[in-house]
Amino acid sequence: MAQQHPWSRYVAIGDSFTEGIGDPEPRSPGGNRGWADRVAEVLSAKTDDFAYANLAIRGRLLQQIFDEQVEPALELRPDLVTVSAGGNDILRPGSDPDAIAEKLEEMIRELRRNNATVLLFNGPDIGMTPVLRRTRGKVAIYNENVRALAQRQDAIVADMWSMRELKDPRMWAPDRLHFSPIGHHTIARMVLRSLGVENDLEPYKPEPLPEKSWRQARVEDIGWAKEYLLPWVVRRIRHQSSGDGITPKRPEPGSVNSE
Repeated sequence: MAQQHPWSRYVAIGDSFTEGIGDPEPRSPGGNRGWADRVAEVLSAKTDDFAYANLAIRGRLLQQIFDEQVEPALELRPDLVTVSAGGNDILRPGSDPDAIAEKLEEMIRELRRNNATVLLFNGPDIGMTPVLRRTRGKVAIYNENVRALAQRQDAIVADMWSMRELKDPRMWAPDRLHFSPIGHHTIARMVLRSLGVENDLEPYKPEPLPEKSWRQARVEDIGWAKEYLLPWVVRRIRHQSSGDGITPKRPEPGSVNSE
């Protein structure tokens, strides 16, 4: 098979976004698929002897990702690394987007030391989501820092902020914190486009959702708050993480279809 892109060893690091939470798939390691798996599937089909590892763990803060995942990732000698980090930090009250970006740049500098291609994400525009919209200003500041540090470190930015299609509610999982299978699929297409990799993934063109009555919308909001928002708040108060006790779903590089 002719090699159609330059990468043969891909490692993904990060938090729940890269782990694939919101995109359940029993046949995938860890029970979730996600955008990174979808990207790896496309890359694998275009390159002989392709290997993929995913070290991401839900709930991880940027410093934890740095401490727990960067060196193991480098030991796998990747030529492509994707990084999603800082989102959980930004959501914390009182967090400083400038300080978070400084730590992210230190991480990118480490990941680039063996000349691997590094792709990192800016934050999506969350102005339309309940609760999270209040952090929109911090996300915007963080994103400007991400663009600047990517230029300094010769990294690629996967631009989530510009993805207007993420305003569609069906792009989001029921918890409204993670992306749905459709959302992960859409992000995978964007990542491949950012890498300059042609693919056959079909764009999703959602039809308009039927209008909901005011009463039905409030009932759904109350149910969401009880099932997802309240546990999330309690974990923050108790300094707990949804990733406590979780291990990476693909700790060793291997064939995408080896399961």
